[in-house]
Amino acid sequence: QAQLRESGGGSVQNGGSLVLFCVASGATYDNNCMGWFHQTPGEGPSAVATIATGSGRTYYDDSAKGRFTISRNNAKNTMYLLMNNLTVEDTGMYYCAARFVPSEDCYGGGWYGQNAKDAWGQGTLVAVSP
Repeated sequence: QAQLRESGGGSVQNGGSLVLFCVASGATYDNNCMGWFHQTPGEGPSAVATIATGSGRTYYDDSAKGRFTISRNNAKNTMYLLMNNLTVEDTGMYYCAARFVPSEDCYGGGWYGQNAKDAWGQGTLVAVSP
């Protein structure tokens, strides 16, 4: 059974940086969609960045453009999210997700959940203080 495990969250001040890690086990995602989703209390998760692991093509939500960088090391089965110039609006849980069906169509986050075998991590908390 595929599992995703996030790490790297923490507390930073406004303008700070963090790197999030997502390590996959039980499955390889060399030609799939993977992504990072942000969720705040009372709201549903929304995709901030996704990547097609085969081509490396990326998508960023407007809030993340110019500040966040998503990347993937297929050999290590690990995905990363470099977060720069963080603001209090970035506070929340960050979840890693992977699409079970191989695909290059990774725009946005709507691909998640189309298959019962899509994977979702336990989340890592990012807290940005003013």
